[in-house]
Amino acid sequence: MSKNLVIVESPAKAKTIEGYLGKDYKVTSSYGHVRDLPKGDKAIDKENGFKPTYEITSDKKDVIKQLKKLAKESETVYLASDDDREGEAISWHLKEALSLDDARTRRIVFREITKNAIDNAIKNPRGIDIDLVNAQQARRVLDRLVGFELSPILWKKIKTGLSAGRVQSVAVRLVVEREREIDKFKPKSSFKISAIFDLGDGKKLNAELPAKFDTQAEAEDFLNQCKDAEFSIEDLQKKPSKKSPAPPFTTSTLQQEASRKLGFSVAQTMSVAQKLYEAGIISYMRTDSVNLSDDAVKSAVGEIKKEYGDKYVKTRKYKTKSSGAQEAHEAIRPTNFANTEPGTDRNGMRLYELIWKRAIASQMADAEIEKTTAKIGISNADQTLTASGEVVKFDGFLSVYLESTDDEEEGEVQKGMLPPLKVGQVLDLESMKAKEGFTRHPARYTEASLVKKLEEMGIGRPSTYAPTISTIQKRNYVVKEYREGKERQYTVVNLKDGDIKAETLSEITGTEKNKLFPTNIAMVVTDFLVEHFPNVTNYSFTAEVEKEFDEIAQGAMEWDKMISNFYTEFHSKVETTENIERSEVSSSRELGTDPKSGKKVIARLGKYGPLVQIGDEEDEEKKFSSLRKGQFIESITLEDALELFKLPREIGVFEDKPMQAAIGRFGPYVKHDGKFVSIPKDDDPYTIESDRAIELIKAKREADANKHIKSFEENSDVQVLNGRYGPYIKVGRKNVKIPKDKKPEELTLEECLELAEKAPAKKGRGGAKKTTAKKTTAKKTTTKASAKKKK
Repeated sequence: MSKNLVIVESPAKAKTIEGYLGKDYKVTSSYGHVRDLPKGDKAIDKENGFKPTYEITSDKKDVIKQLKKLAKESETVYLASDDDREGEAISWHLKEALSLDDARTRRIVFREITKNAIDNAIKNPRGIDIDLVNAQQARRVLDRLVGFELSPILWKKIKTGLSAGRVQSVAVRLVVEREREIDKFKPKSSFKISAIFDLGDGKKLNAELPAKFDTQAEAEDFLNQCKDAEFSIEDLQKKPSKKSPAPPFTTSTLQQEASRKLGFSVAQTMSVAQKLYEAGIISYMRTDSVNLSDDAVKSAVGEIKKEYGDKYVKTRKYKTKSSGAQEAHEAIRPTNFANTEPGTDRNGMRLYELIWKRAIASQMADAEIEKTTAKIGISNADQTLTASGEVVKFDGFLSVYLESTDDEEEGEVQKGMLPPLKVGQVLDLESMKAKEGFTRHPARYTEASLVKKLEEMGIGRPSTYAPTISTIQKRNYVVKEYREGKERQYTVVNLKDGDIKAETLSEITGTEKNKLFPTNIAMVVTDFLVEHFPNVTNYSFTAEVEKEFDEIAQGAMEWDKMISNFYTEFHSKVETTENIERSEVSSSRELGTDPKSGKKVIARLGKYGPLVQIGDEEDEEKKFSSLRKGQFIESITLEDALELFKLPREIGVFEDKPMQAAIGRFGPYVKHDGKFVSIPKDDDPYTIESDRAIELIKAKREADANKHIKSFEENSDVQVLNGRYGPYIKVGRKNVKIPKDKKPEELTLEECLELAEKAPAKKGRGGAKKTTAKKTTAKKTTTKASAKKKK
């Protein structure tokens, strides 16, 4: 047996580290957390300093048994969980669960998995930092208290199965408030003037009027004035400027940039980064520091000199703006800058390339840019047009990387150098136009921009961003969706060859890709919490709690006192709120009267989601209809609500049988001759017409015909069909694979029945044997250890 046992959090990490330490060390994994608070109200002793009771989680009992055996046979046990508060807590829980004594237990930490880092960690062990453990313990206890006491109130007052949380409820509130801002927003139009001048020899000069006109009449007056004007270069200025690189990645900035450049979700970014870290390719991916170690800077400089030359080097030390950031930690960076082919999958390669470029660029020279601005005078007007061009004189860090932005830029940007110009030069106007534009509503959050907002407000920490974003979607408070834009008309007034003509054009505006939308339940719950539990959803209070966790981590505050201060006020609010009548919670809204029946029309939350109903609760003949995507109880109009009752609707006759459009459990459909045909998302069941419905019915028939290979008159339960993954046999409800040596079209009924008989029955959820179930659980824990750990 090895003399030394090293316990890490994940098996992937264990494998990498064991390769560095050699035969005297056995490296094994705890698969993340091993103990947690049990379910129920006995987990925290509120009467005695909020003392928590922990128990070994059911899926970790075998893991603990194995670790105890290995620890007993080893001289020294090294606890090597991650170098953050949660990692410290995992080490402490392991020490307690394994009953390890201090004399032969060491805590080691590292921020990257390289031979050098691991050797240094083994040479410099320490004890468990109880302040860090207490900070993590305070977070866990506080979040349990909030969730355990708030959730039942939401069940009683609003809807069963709801949940609330200290950080998640604030994140939901941000999304809800943004949606309301957008709903209230009224776009304002204005007209922007742009001009094209012909300089001869095929050269053109594009220019714009810096100011906009509020009305079409004002824009047309300006164009009329320009009909008889002379244009000339009034002023020409060249200004050198510099562009500096962004600092290396923190958890938050990596999530934002991977979202913008790679289209990754926050959870996907963290999952891919975790694999890169565990394989020893990048440094630890949960960090709010932008600092790079001296060794890392030296390594980056060596690579820059080799690839680009000395003049591209400019070393920098970045300072983190976040008050709670730990400068001793490092930004996310490659463990070896010379490694440009890390041997990982495609997504791993794409994320690694982003991390490598960002870290390398941070130690490179500024880009030198020359901006030329030409002011163009108009002989009969006070205004001047502006033409500007930008040319890169020295690319510096731009040769490697440029940070993306969430902002959509307006106006025409002329890249490159302006054509040769001189002051006093007369210009020949080719055309001028006034184009109508509209102010934009505030942008909806993406996952990454919501993380950015939370970070700016001091809410949450690197380890909590991804779980928070996942939780609010899992609990159906927020949905991430693509929504089609709407057609909008705009006016363009053109001046060409002395004539002015206005034309109306159309554009699609407001398309939303992977944006976060609140659900109706999110709006009701947010309003309830803001009214009755202001401290739970208060932005500055939530940020203050994070600072208190930081103080506990630094040993400047006692964790139980911090919890006590919070709980006293919070619990009294809980008791007061118990007395609120359910009818007082605004989850419904009266919209008006149905003109046909004279009954009330109400929008409200139903058991299965938001709906509108005609008739009140006592009405035995009341009608219901679900709200459509993007409709909210708080803003739906009577007209919109009545529109929802137009389904199911008759849309014509095909083959002497009626066609009907409706919405069912699985979405919108056309019903014809007892059969159901799905309506694609590009079509609308409220407006779909007869011709399109017939087209869909015929397409479904053709698809069904292609699906069918063979059937048997003597047994209609048996069919040979074409499926998504190739041909298969269907016997009643059982699907059976066809062996490779059999031709589907040549199968006999006897062969089909024989193959069905031999095919193993599908196991139900509880069908696996106990031992198999344990193995499956362990495997799942292995692959998802990091995600579980950080919840």
